[in-house]
Amino acid sequence: MIRPRSFLRPLLLLAAIAAVATAQAAGFDVVDTQGRHHRLDDDRGRWVVVNFWATWCGPCVAEIPEIAAFARAHPEVEVIGVAADSGDAADATRLAAKLGHTYPLVITSHAVEGQLGHAHVLPTTRIYDPQGRVVYDRVGPVDRKFLERLTAGARDGARA
Repeated sequence: MIRPRSFLRPLLLLAAIAAVATAQAAGFDVVDTQGRHHRLDDDRGRWVVVNFWATWCGPCVAEIPEIAAFARAHPEVEVIGVAADSGDAADATRLAAKLGHTYPLVITSHAVEGQLGHAHVLPTTRIYDPQGRVVYDRVGPVDRKFLERLTAGARDGARA
């Protein structure tokens, strides 16, 4: 006969391990094209916007000037672009500069995808609140006004 308590202990242990692994997976440490590290833990207390895009994605290219305008207007928000063009970092960097992509640019790789996940559809935008929790993770273009509305807490203390 199997005792119910003997089942509970291993299950609780596994649940605790899974919870710790999930909490750690939410953080990231990525390096941009300038060699600078961007760590979610370093941005505690700030909103963080991560936008996944590619040079061949029309809606992605169209939204970059809007995101750049938002980043310039709101330096209190960390904005990071992640280019899915891992095959040609130089092309992605050139196009980003041409479009006014002045915020940090990360070129995707296995290491980056291991931390941020793979965006299956582009553009995708993920927004972390000041506590480091994902509050927005969706496919589709965004604009400056949309980002301002979602990160209003960066300016007035409210949560999106």
